[in-house]
Amino acid sequence: MPLVVHQFPCLQDNYGFLARDEATGQTACIDTPDAQAILRELDKLGWSLTLILNTHWHPDHAGGNAEIKAATGAVVVGPGEVEKLSPVDREVHGGDRVQLGETTFEVIETGGHTLGHIAYHDAADSMAFVGDTLFALGCGRLFEGTPQQMWTSLQRLAALPEATTVYCAHEYTAANARFALSVDHDPALKARADQVFAARERGEPTVPTTIALEKATNPFLRAPLLAAAMGIGGAADYEAFAAVRKAKDEFKG
Repeated sequence: MPLVVHQFPCLQDNYGFLARDEATGQTACIDTPDAQAILRELDKLGWSLTLILNTHWHPDHAGGNAEIKAATGAVVVGPGEVEKLSPVDREVHGGDRVQLGETTFEVIETGGHTLGHIAYHDAADSMAFVGDTLFALGCGRLFEGTPQQMWTSLQRLAALPEATTVYCAHEYTAANARFALSVDHDPALKARADQVFAARERGEPTVPTTIALEKATNPFLRAPLLAAAMGIGGAADYEAFAAVRKAKDEFKG
């Protein structure tokens, strides 16, 4: 039986995700941006929480751990860096597996935004929860890691099956699209950007996305193809990525 995902907005631009293994009724929340919002959604759905799956330590991703654990008894799973905020019951690393009832998540190492960042991939249901590593038309800022580390992490995600549904943690897509159009003039990007702007005008989410869509239109994954236009032809792939990331950091649009 499939994994059912309930997505809802919280904080300024975060998404909360509750993932329920239909075979057993066991439920996980992926990150804890807003404890009260998550507890309200659980109550509304009548779901009981089994696991908290953290992707990284930032407060808008792990700040609700203690309150939610106290309210539900859920087991906290995540990278060791989450201990900066609150205790972790089970520390996991790339290659580890986490069971939620009959659903298996594989942990993927995706450091760069933070050094210990991880993602959770449910291959059977073609889903990945990627935190702040990969966004729709974007990627996370490099607060702790290097461009080479982040590029390697993005390539791990890009290697997933193209039909994989990608749940990223923020609604940044319209801003990402405005930047993308400044560095990439591919028709597929222009068409997608138009769809994104229209969806946001209607108040609709642009998350989740897919690996195929990001490989086709995300300037951070397309960075090696953009290198010549950015005046760095012949650069290593990660150097091209670094140039795109620097341009985004400085973008004023």
